[in-house]
Amino acid sequence: MASEETPTMTQPPIRTESAPEAKTAPTRAWAVRLMIVGIVLAALNLRPAITSLGALLEEVRDGLGMSGSVAGLLTSVPPLCFAIFGVMAPRLARRFGPGAVVCAGMAAIAAGLVIRPFTGSTVGFLVASGLALMGIAVSNVLMPVIVKRWFPDRVGSMTGLYSMALALGTSLAAAVTVPMTDALGGNWKTGLAVWAALAVAAVVPWVTLVRERGAEGGITAGTSQQDNGLRITRSRTAWALAVFFGLQATAAYITMGWMAQIFRDAGVSAGTAGVLLAVTMAMGVPLAFVIPRLATRLPSQGPIVVALGVCGLAGYAGLYLAPSGGAWAWAVLLGISNCAFPLALTMVGMRARTGTGVAKLSAFAQSTGYLISIPGPLLVGVLYQHSGGWGVPIALMAALMVPQIVVGVIAGRNRTVEDEAAPAGAV
Repeated sequence: MASEETPTMTQPPIRTESAPEAKTAPTRAWAVRLMIVGIVLAALNLRPAITSLGALLEEVRDGLGMSGSVAGLLTSVPPLCFAIFGVMAPRLARRFGPGAVVCAGMAAIAAGLVIRPFTGSTVGFLVASGLALMGIAVSNVLMPVIVKRWFPDRVGSMTGLYSMALALGTSLAAAVTVPMTDALGGNWKTGLAVWAALAVAAVVPWVTLVRERGAEGGITAGTSQQDNGLRITRSRTAWALAVFFGLQATAAYITMGWMAQIFRDAGVSAGTAGVLLAVTMAMGVPLAFVIPRLATRLPSQGPIVVALGVCGLAGYAGLYLAPSGGAWAWAVLLGISNCAFPLALTMVGMRARTGTGVAKLSAFAQSTGYLISIPGPLLVGVLYQHSGGWGVPIALMAALMVPQIVVGVIAGRNRTVEDEAAPAGAV
């Protein structure tokens, strides 16, 4: 299948009578390859700011004098920032171009990761984390948009590629942060700050793309005629996808923020707990590539939603009954369940027909979803502190999996938001 092997740039070409096709093709092929590199590097940076902190949360709490409730607030900061800043992404992209916004986002991640360990206070740590998370938020929203516009015939494979890179960055940060911190002298501040280097590397291809104006038209070009007043909040599919996104995000951020601590409290060493978290995140590396490709081949994504939910329920049951005895099995099962995230991203691309529809659906589903997920990690921290154990928090995690399955099945139905939310008289 030649189209799978040779990427084709689907961004609207510059139409000039004097520019021969043979002259533009090599430039376009070069731009597409660089775009793929940029997407992969950006995706690698979308979670290390969070999972590196999860691996060193106990050390950060001790170093900054945080209580359990404040630490729970810290784990709630990512979805809060994603909800606030994610909704701004389409507007910023229309004004500056999605490439420029993603490039700025990578720079913000680098700056936030460098600054936050050395602020010396909980407030400063939260503010610097917010800067990094702002960069992650806008990139989260714009990735499906960029994929839809540059690779409309390869949404599944390209979503799988960047989801796989995202999972790889997530698992690497969880696995190597503790040993890397030890190798760098045992200072948790250095162990967190070193991840800024990866964000700096991601800036390079995006700067090149923006300077060449190869990524500037991702949203604006060719979409003005498509924006016929689509009101995304009128779509039941959009709401179902937003709630599904929110519930899977709740589970993911509870896992990233607290799972290592659950294992440590069960008697597992800090290093092994970090590896177990890495195993959970690493399950997304192969599955994040496979699931989107499978999802695009099915008329309904409901069966995948159910299968992932059952794995989550089994994993939580194991954590409740034998957290240390079957730790590796629970880590694997929860890792499979967390692959609801790439499935949700794939459905964003599938539930809208146009670039404008994808932009609006992506911003709405992710911003609303992350808003829904905010209380989860904080509530887990409060329940843990006041119940004196992990039984009640784990029961809460399992209970939330049931509505996640229900709304996921609804979001997976074969329909588009344009069909449901188009204004009266629109074709």
